[in-house]
Amino acid sequence: MKEEQVQESGVTEDNNMSGESAADQAEAVSDNHSEAAEEAVHAASGDSDEIKRLQEAADEYQGRLLRVQADYDNFRRRTLKEKEDLAQYATSKLVTELLPVLDNFERALATAPAGEESGAFSKGVNMIFRQLEGVLKSEGLTPMETVGQPFNPEFHQAIMQVESDEYEEGIVTEEVQKGYLLKNKVLRPAMVKVSM
Repeated sequence: MKEEQVQESGVTEDNNMSGESAADQAEAVSDNHSEAAEEAVHAASGDSDEIKRLQEAADEYQGRLLRVQADYDNFRRRTLKEKEDLAQYATSKLVTELLPVLDNFERALATAPAGEESGAFSKGVNMIFRQLEGVLKSEGLTPMETVGQPFNPEFHQAIMQVESDEYEEGIVTEEVQKGYLLKNKVLRPAMVKVSM
């Protein structure tokens, strides 16, 4: 019986010991859990700061992207318009250089002598003039209508003012040199006399 008591006391002591070690282990686990919880809270607050910083960076990059995209769209539209303008007015230099030739044809036809021999010649020159005029018209060249119109510095170049009973003040009375438009753009302003 003593042996049994000794064994029981040994088991009790083992139980006590294992109870104490279980308590110690439970306390250690509890400490570990609270430390882990504190680390998790600390990490979460750190993660929150990190998330906030990353979100701000993402917003900044998004804004930059939108600005670059808008700049590119504007650039694309601008270059497309420049190409259209270039295509539309590509012939303007050539047409400008041909305007004095057109003027000289008009002067030649206005001073053509009358007579049978010169009639055929002036008729041929007139046909060449009409052909040149047709080609230039197909490119978009149109003469300005100036006489009787109010003076407009965008379309007219006044070379002199004259007194006129026929027109009010500021009206074009005479055209000295024709003005031309190339597709609604002034290619050469008309040289005019204006009433005063």
